[in-house]
Amino acid sequence: MKIIHHSFMEAIADIKDGATLMVGGFGLVGIPENLIIALSESGTKNLTVISNNCGVDDWGLGLLLRNKQIKKIIASYVGENKEFERQALSREIEVELVPQGTLAEKIRAGGAGIPAFYTPAGVGTPLEAGKESRVFGGKTYLLEEALTADFALIRAYSADIYGNLTYNKTARNFNPIMATAGRVTIAETERLENAGTLDADRIHTPGIYVHALAVGEQRKRIEKLMIAKQA
Repeated sequence: MKIIHHSFMEAIADIKDGATLMVGGFGLVGIPENLIIALSESGTKNLTVISNNCGVDDWGLGLLLRNKQIKKIIASYVGENKEFERQALSREIEVELVPQGTLAEKIRAGGAGIPAFYTPAGVGTPLEAGKESRVFGGKTYLLEEALTADFALIRAYSADIYGNLTYNKTARNFNPIMATAGRVTIAETERLENAGTLDADRIHTPGIYVHALAVGEQRKRIEKLMIAKQA
């Protein structure tokens, strides 16, 4: 049976200044929003965050950004966050942009114990600066090092008391691979089930990767509301 925290603040209590975090989600889909809120209220600072992007100005990782709690972010794009853009341009925050597929593979490799790999993504662009390159089959590839983190904060739809997780459709995104690459993985879940309740063939993340659980409802905010005109 995993550690089941009674509050989200309790769940993030061991995250200290200077920690490296992986945070699941794509935009606002599949983000561990309650863990992020607790972290924003904790005042923990000088964080290095690995995530697809940095949420929006007033939600998700944007809350940590607004509080100046993030020292460095490794992400795929700046996205819809104006404050992220402002801090990046004014060099108030260190930003390492990584092609999205490369970011996913760096995390997956970290979880699999693979220290580095070669990829063609980024060849011929500013992203190749300072990276080792090799030619395979007449094509140039860049060496990319794997990523791991002190903590992985992820979000699941359901979990059992042993930490086995399932995700809801596209909310799965980066969460399963981050679960494998965090030294301590904390999963936020909407539903907590008894042992044996989840269909073993439908478990996306085995409990062996999960160290602690926190249960709570989510607001599930929409990043950009699009309304079609009525014909």
